[in-house]
Amino acid sequence: MTEPIRVGVSACLLGQPVRYDGGHKCDRYVADTLGRYFEFVPVCPEVECGLGVPREAMRLVGDPDAPRLMTIKTGVDLTERMRSFAVARAQALAEENLCGFIFKSKSPSSGFTRVKVYNDKGAPAERGVGLFARAFLDRFPRLPVEDEGRLHDDKLRENFIERIFTLKRWRDTLAGDGQTSLTARVIAFTSRHKLLLMAHSPQLARQIGRLTAEAKNWPADALLQSYETLLMQALSLPATPAKHANVLQHIMGYFKTILTADEKVELNEVIDNYRLGLVPLIVPITLLGHYTRKYDVAYLKDQAYLTPHPIELKLRNHA
Repeated sequence: MTEPIRVGVSACLLGQPVRYDGGHKCDRYVADTLGRYFEFVPVCPEVECGLGVPREAMRLVGDPDAPRLMTIKTGVDLTERMRSFAVARAQALAEENLCGFIFKSKSPSSGFTRVKVYNDKGAPAERGVGLFARAFLDRFPRLPVEDEGRLHDDKLRENFIERIFTLKRWRDTLAGDGQTSLTARVIAFTSRHKLLLMAHSPQLARQIGRLTAEAKNWPADALLQSYETLLMQALSLPATPAKHANVLQHIMGYFKTILTADEKVELNEVIDNYRLGLVPLIVPITLLGHYTRKYDVAYLKDQAYLTPHPIELKLRNHA
């Protein structure tokens, strides 16, 4: 990476005392673990739009598709104030070169999924989106986003972090070295990420391949927008054990004339055990990585699939 990976985050998750009661919701995985790899850009919509600490608690009410933001005890309507701030803040964040955002779950301003919206009888429906989160999603529809609650799910956490690292590699590729053409850079990126894309969506991987083959015929802006849209769309789809196993078998094909019969049997058994949920993905990945280095397979050594994110995060260690 040529520059830090900048990720937006709800400020309370970093331990900043900005909650309505003067407290925080520090998330140690976000602040400590991910903090070693990301440069966080903290945002607290309530404080930044001028509300104090402490302050009256608030909630979303009315239509879940167009809710109002109301204080709970006094019934003050803060909707327009927050919407106006949210749009302006999202626009300002365009200057931060963010590769993603981690929202505070269930927050009426920052929750991005299943936020409670109360009807006129006081009954909640978990169908809302916080007002700031909505403005952010409208402004950055392709950026990876999650909330800290969903990051406790192994698969969601891996997918989110993988998308962030891949988006950063894409941006670094576009920055280039000043000597390589845009078409050549796009071709190199596609080649490096072919197996990773196959693990998420073989169909979209083929679309990206066709787009890459036609890259020289596209206007630059249209090419980059279409490519990034397909890239993020593909990676947002789950990389299932079946799709991973197919990719692992594909990689094994590079060693068909190199490995001994016993080594092939062992590798097939490891891949089958992964497919059956008996061992985590890191087991076949480690074995294939060993053979890649041992036999110096240049194409595989350059594949992002084998190391899409730092191994220290242990994202492939869950069964």
